Amino acid sequence: MSQSVERQFAVADSIDAALSARRSGAAVLAGGTWMMRDPRRGHDLPDAVVVLSGLSGMTDIAIDPDEVVVGASVTHEALADALRGSAGFEGVVVAAEGAANPAIRRVATVGGNLCTPDFSAADLVPAFLAYGAMVELATPERTLILNMAEFLKQRRELLRTAILTRIHLRRDVAASAHARLPLRKAGDYPVAIVSVAVDGEGAIRIAVGSVEEQARRWTSLENALTRLPGLPASPERAAELAREHMDFSGRDGVEAEGWYRCQVLPALVRRAFACLPKLETRA
Repeated sequence: MSQSVERQFAVADSIDAALSARRSGAAVLAGGTWMMRDPRRGHDLPDAVVVLSGLSGMTDIAIDPDEVVVGASVTHEALADALRGSAGFEGVVVAAEGAANPAIRRVATVGGNLCTPDFSAADLVPAFLAYGAMVELATPERTLILNMAEFLKQRRELLRTAILTRIHLRRDVAASAHARLPLRKAGDYPVAIVSVAVDGEGAIRIAVGSVEEQARRWTSLENALTRLPGLPASPERAAELAREHMDFSGRDGVEAEGWYRCQVLPALVRRAFACLPKLETRA
């Protein structure tokens, strides 16, 4: 006979209370769209959870002249609605409004998307990587602010005790784009993602998601594109350079094999560059 498990569910009324619950072993519950499917992945639901959505500022989006600050409990839908039409945020909006499906986007949070290390196909991770986002975390000792690459490198260890509270987006990106390739048999998860951001000085950042276990910048392609005249390169030239500078080892999964994830990257680069808003030509 199976034994029932008594689970603990707490709604934090302060960040200190949330951190205390986390130190006691409670899992952080955001939108729940990943956690609630744990049994389908063969994992038990956590014995204790702490909910953050009631904390002050966690569902706010502050749009200022120099930066946009996004609370970790902001949903994908709310993020897309808030930034739609704002120059430079085109890629973030596409990532937010194209992830999963409408029902998921209404409840899945920005923080949950960034804080699920085992979810390789998260759309917002490469979008924020390309954008140059900074991540703010509350820890028992202090507040930490890290760039996305550093956060991804350390997140499994950091999230044992820390809680992501905000994402900071500087407003120095002139244009951005986001391209994803879903397959019918993969459901709503893309097999490959390419995000591109160009700042006012012509610097290009490109991030790739879902191809490897963790999203990362495509620095060899960035360097090759930066050396070209024009702002930015044509979609065809960008795709050609993507083939020349392929340095990914694709992950095998039930929805696609690793070689295929790599093979489609040049086409996604072409699509992303084709979607970039027109910028003034660089001398």
